[in-house]
Amino acid sequence: MTVRIGTRASKLALTQSQQAADQLAAVGGFPVELVRIKTEGDVRTGSLSQMGGTGVFVAALRDALLENECDVAVHSLKDLPTGSAPGLTIAATPKRVDVRDALCARDGLKLADLPSGAKVGTGSPRRAAQLRAARPDLDVVDIRGNVDTRLGRVPGLPGNSVDALVPGKTGDLDAVVLAAAGLERISRLDVVTEFFETDVMLPAPGQGSLAIECRTADVSKGALAQALAALNDEDTRLAVTAERAVLARLEAGCAAPVGAYAYRKGSMLYLEAVVCAVDGSKSVREKKATDGLTEVGATLLGIEVAELLLAAGAGDIADLAAS
Repeated sequence: MTVRIGTRASKLALTQSQQAADQLAAVGGFPVELVRIKTEGDVRTGSLSQMGGTGVFVAALRDALLENECDVAVHSLKDLPTGSAPGLTIAATPKRVDVRDALCARDGLKLADLPSGAKVGTGSPRRAAQLRAARPDLDVVDIRGNVDTRLGRVPGLPGNSVDALVPGKTGDLDAVVLAAAGLERISRLDVVTEFFETDVMLPAPGQGSLAIECRTADVSKGALAQALAALNDEDTRLAVTAERAVLARLEAGCAAPVGAYAYRKGSMLYLEAVVCAVDGSKSVREKKATDGLTEVGATLLGIEVAELLLAAGAGDIADLAAS
C-alpha cells in the first residue's frame, strides 16, 4: 500500500508535507507519495481577507480527500476553519514547533529601531493590528505571495537576489512579518531580525502546528491509522483545541484580528487570547488556566476565555465575522 499525501504545491507546503510523509513512512513501514493539489488561495490574488481568509487554502485538499485522490492531507493548522468537515477527521497534530511571529527587516533592524513611516508588509489582519498597536507610526502594507516572494520585498536579506527596487515586487519594504515556524521548516531563519514574544504579538490559533487530516472511516483501522496515532502529540492537541475553541465561540472568521496561545505546564493548561481593532487603536486580552487536561477541558477553557473577551467588548472593537 502506498499512502498518498495531499499537499499544496508551495515550497513551504511541500517541505512540511514531505517531513510529515517521512515520519509516517518511518512509523508505518509503508511507501508514501506526495499528491500536489492546487487550491483557490494559490490561484487567486488580492487581499486574503477579501478572498475569504485562510480557508481558501483548505477546501481543494479536503475535496481531494473525499474524492479519494489522496489518503491524508497535511495542513498548516492555522489555515483550518473551526467548523467540522463531514466525513473528515484531524487524525494527528504532530509536536508543535515555534509559535512566534518573526520580523525580517533590512539592515538587521528590530521593531523598535524601524524609523517612523517604515513600510512593514503582512497579509494577516491579526499581525497588522498588533503591529499598529506596538508602533502606530509604521506604514503597514497588505501583501500576498509565498515566503520567498515576501522576503524578496525587503532589500539585503540573506538569500535575496540583488535586483533593483520594483514597487510591489522587490526591495520596496523595510520589513515583513512571517511565522517563525514556516521559516524554520524551509531553513530561512537567517533572515529573522527579531522574534516577537507573545506579550507583543499573540500568534494565530494553531500557529506552528500541522494538522494531518484523513477520512473518518480510516481513523481506526490499518497501518495508516496506527502511524497517524503515533505522530499525534497530546500536549499540542490540547493547546490547539483550546485556541480554536476561542475562535469558534467568538464566531470569528479566518481573517478576524484574533490571536491565541495555549500551552501545558505541569498539570495545568494555560491560555491567553486577544482581539484587536484592525487599526491597532484598541484591544482586549484575557487569560485563564485549567487542570482539565482533556479535549473537553481544553474546549471549555477556550470558551471561557472567549466569554471574557466578549464581556470586555471584543465584539465592539473588531469585525469578528471577517471571513
